[in-house]
Amino acid sequence: MNRRKSHKWRNLLLATIGTIIVAVGVFFGVQFATKTGVFRVPGVVYYGENLFEEEKIMLQNIFTDDVTLDHDVAIDVRQELKLPELKANEFLINVAVPITDFYSSKTDIVAERAGELFRNCSECDFRMIDISELDFSMKLLSINDSYFLDEFDSGAVFRIMSFDSVDYAKEILPLIDGKIKTVELTKQNVLTLAQTGVTALSRGMNRKMNEVDSGAYFAEKIGGFLSQFDLTHTSNESSFSEYANERNICSDSRFIDTLTGIGLDIVELTGNHNQDCGDEAAIATVDIYEQNGIMTVGGGKDKDAASIPLNIDEKGTRITMLAYNLSTGGATYDNTPGANQYYEEVAAAQISEAKARGDFMIVDIQYYECSEYATTEEYTYCDAADSAAGNQIGLFRHLIDLGADIVVGTSAHQPQTYELYGDGEIYYGLGNLFFDQVWWPGTTRSLILVHYFANNRLLQTKIVPTVYDESMQTTLLDNPAWFIERLVNARP
Repeated sequence: MNRRKSHKWRNLLLATIGTIIVAVGVFFGVQFATKTGVFRVPGVVYYGENLFEEEKIMLQNIFTDDVTLDHDVAIDVRQELKLPELKANEFLINVAVPITDFYSSKTDIVAERAGELFRNCSECDFRMIDISELDFSMKLLSINDSYFLDEFDSGAVFRIMSFDSVDYAKEILPLIDGKIKTVELTKQNVLTLAQTGVTALSRGMNRKMNEVDSGAYFAEKIGGFLSQFDLTHTSNESSFSEYANERNICSDSRFIDTLTGIGLDIVELTGNHNQDCGDEAAIATVDIYEQNGIMTVGGGKDKDAASIPLNIDEKGTRITMLAYNLSTGGATYDNTPGANQYYEEVAAAQISEAKARGDFMIVDIQYYECSEYATTEEYTYCDAADSAAGNQIGLFRHLIDLGADIVVGTSAHQPQTYELYGDGEIYYGLGNLFFDQVWWPGTTRSLILVHYFANNRLLQTKIVPTVYDESMQTTLLDNPAWFIERLVNARP
């Protein structure tokens, strides 16, 4: 009995030991096969050759020696001329844009590959910068006819970082979440404001209106362009009146469709002709603007209303727009409608108040006109500032000295020069957006200023020339480089 019992226990012990050995073998075999446990090989971070040194240092501060990965991760960067739809493991870490001198007539560069834009040469007429460095004192160029601040997915070189790992979501994302620099300049946070010049829907345009019977007709070729911006402005010098005809500065009521056709948001009333059709028509016109959701500035139903600044607060940017009349008439001094008369002490106080609030300041001036354009030939006299009565250069620069960020002349019937001055920009005259002056080349053209803002800061002002002819349909000027260069050459 004892011998059989001893044998039984010995067999049981041997079976137990065998089971343990098998279990241990399986345990370590699995670890060996899967490279886990005692046989575990930590995941390796592979840095791609396209990484900049500063990017690699940033990543090494995340993937330190204290971080142990279960799987390898390969990190690299690629550059694209077109922003693709990003995958879950990809980040847009940089946008590089081409810039040139503020006064250059150049507008576009052509490239087939992103890499060819990064050249170091003394003869190059552009250079690439990080989008965060962009400001109004330099000129942003488009790439292959795509302007980044209009498109946001082209017109730049997009630098995209990728993290390739078999367990990205669980292992890599928690490490890098919130630590990878991304670009946040988008259509949702960039405010666009298009400023245009003289609009006078009157005289010969009334005759044309009777031919075409459509206010939308005049905006057909420019409406799509102007409507794309968040805010569109013009300085309209004529009021709606039943007495509008081909000889007066009064507007047929159907012209409201011209204004809504360009997506008008702001109408400036500093012009010297808004009372040509009488006070009743001027007051009724303000009501029409209000009924169509169009804001007014620089004029109104009486002196007090005319002097109220326009305050804009959109997309994280606050703008105060002031508009004054310093011209040949049209101002209101009492309870009658008219333009906002310029007074030095009032302008200084209003600018100071807006700057104290931290607002961006735009000041528009209806100034004395340069009338030396009555020739059928190209005539450049009015290109220059100070080509009209008074000290135009002195006044406009003085407004910058008072604190204005942009000063714009909105009375010139043909475009005038522009300049950087102090901490701001000056555009001495924008020309005719809509009018009947088709006889002189100078008065058929205008400048559209497209301002781009982010976080209360002006990123750029893009100058877009326009032209119209006997059809009185305004359109973008083809190949405008020669015209921009002409205006630049006339600067003070």
